[in-house]
Amino acid sequence: MSDTPEDSSFRTDPLDPDALDRTVAAAAMRLAAEKGWRRVGLLDVAKAAGVPLSRFHHRFRGRADLLAAVSRVADATVLAADLTPDPAEAERDRLFDVMMRRFDALRPYREGLRAVIRDLPTEPVTSLAFSCSFGRSMAWMLRAAGIDPDRRGGAALVAGLGTVHARVMRVFLDDDSADLSRTMAALDNALRGAERWGATFCRWTGRRRAAAENPTASAA
Repeated sequence: MSDTPEDSSFRTDPLDPDALDRTVAAAAMRLAAEKGWRRVGLLDVAKAAGVPLSRFHHRFRGRADLLAAVSRVADATVLAADLTPDPAEAERDRLFDVMMRRFDALRPYREGLRAVIRDLPTEPVTSLAFSCSFGRSMAWMLRAAGIDPDRRGGAALVAGLGTVHARVMRVFLDDDSADLSRTMAALDNALRGAERWGATFCRWTGRRRAAAENPTASAA
């Protein structure tokens, strides 16, 4: 698949929010690749996408919403596959498949994302505003893998997967292999590390809980 976003002219149904996301995401990432993320403004993106401001402003109130559009497009691509998780398959393996689908969906935006990763650390307000959308995306990736982020401890799962995604993203942006083999290796290592950390954390919290419930035995 090409790393160049599709033509962003607004030729699809203007009332379709998914089509609007695809159009705006393509325009925003193309502009970011051309002149850097810091120089990308909402007016620039609306003009490049061919979306009237009267329609644009309802969904894109700030620059963080442009990044959210890219994230939603990737999420929609993964969820459209309508994956049926196999309970017999390890959770790590299911997550690996889901996240690789997501990285593959991000390939058309890779040039723009390089500019975003380079510039975003200097924009803490935009980063903070985007963090909520990113967290929701990670929650949906967990659901796609058959893991419920709404259960007790789900917030830790979301945060953990977000950390994995951030680590692997830097490899993905420079992965010039046709099959994203470097990305696959990095993702596998990151998920294994997260799994080990999770097991250690569960044992630690289990001991803390047991000590709180039975302080006499703990002291003994």
